[in-house]
Amino acid sequence: MALKLARTALALGAAVSLTAVSLPALAQNVAVVNGTPVPVARANAMVREMVRQGQPNSPQLQQQVREELVKREVLAQAAVSKGIATQPDVKAQLKLAEQGVLIRALIADFEKTSPVTDAEVQARYDQLKKQFGDKEYHARHILVPSEDTAKEIIAKLKGGAKFADLAKQYSKDPGSAQNGGDLDWSPANAYVPEFADALQKLQKGQYSQTPVKTQFGYHVIELDDSRDAQIPPLSDVKPQLVQQMREEKLQGFIEGLEKNAKIQ
Repeated sequence: MALKLARTALALGAAVSLTAVSLPALAQNVAVVNGTPVPVARANAMVREMVRQGQPNSPQLQQQVREELVKREVLAQAAVSKGIATQPDVKAQLKLAEQGVLIRALIADFEKTSPVTDAEVQARYDQLKKQFGDKEYHARHILVPSEDTAKEIIAKLKGGAKFADLAKQYSKDPGSAQNGGDLDWSPANAYVPEFADALQKLQKGQYSQTPVKTQFGYHVIELDDSRDAQIPPLSDVKPQLVQQMREEKLQGFIEGLEKNAKIQ
């Protein structure tokens, strides 16, 4: 028993002399490596990041973090002792890494102090609803490069030809031609103004009696059906709106900083 106690005392004494850590130092640091402290704050930051990535916080994780930080400190000290930290390319990389940390912290601070409010989200949703309109249309179209071709297609329709067949034969729109010109359901303002105006004048089952000219060419348009706009409730789209508005706010913040910066 005496021998065992002596070995324990020797082990404890060796540990203390090796690390030279006092009790107050232990409260502030997770370790001291060759006289350089590894602060608790650094360990806490790493633990928070690993927890954010999905790992559960536990004594095992904290021990792994301590071991990792000690290893990093040993390696970093070795790099410094070899003069690696003064190499130009290493100094440049260190500066970039430092800037990255600062930028992430700045963005986190901005998002915390300038959050997207519920009132702002509601206002954006109301604006989008107004832009969407009260109706949406299930339309088909045939796009051709010349007015004469469009008139020829209209004549064929009057003669009994099927719109979908003519779309597959004539339309130059790669996105809809092989689907019989089908544009699926969309609000009128999803289209260029000339197309939208012509579409809204049609009744269900009607097609345009004259070619509709836009920047893309000449269209023959058919309205399959119309219905009240199917607008999802705010609760369904709120996450996407918040994300979009957060990005817009951040972009405005960055642009403001760049505008006010003195750049030579």
